[in-house]
Amino acid sequence: MRLVNQTKNTVLAEDIFIAKSTWSRMKGLLGRKALLPGQAIILDPCNSVHTFFMRFPIDVLFLDKDYKVIRAIPKLVPNRITSIYWYSRCVVELPSGKLTSADTQATDQLKLLE
Repeated sequence: MRLVNQTKNTVLAEDIFIAKSTWSRMKGLLGRKALLPGQAIILDPCNSVHTFFMRFPIDVLFLDKDYKVIRAIPKLVPNRITSIYWYSRCVVELPSGKLTSADTQATDQLKLLE
């Protein structure tokens, strides 16, 4: 699976884990030492995240039901919590720095490809 930014014609991730169960969404990235380049986790459904007990910063995207970016948060450091984005359907967590390198921001249109 690949996650691409159709607006900017860039690839955000090629190794994607989709967390749909309550347990997998709660666990998220907890316990991992890093999120490697090309990796991402999609929390579905989700409208807020935290980085308590995490060991590394991440980039975060809040997406609506059509995979349009509602909010992009670069370099969310450990021990933080985001606001609640009521129109968010899912959240994409990426390695820190990916939003900048892929030039991804609010209003961009993303697509998940098989």
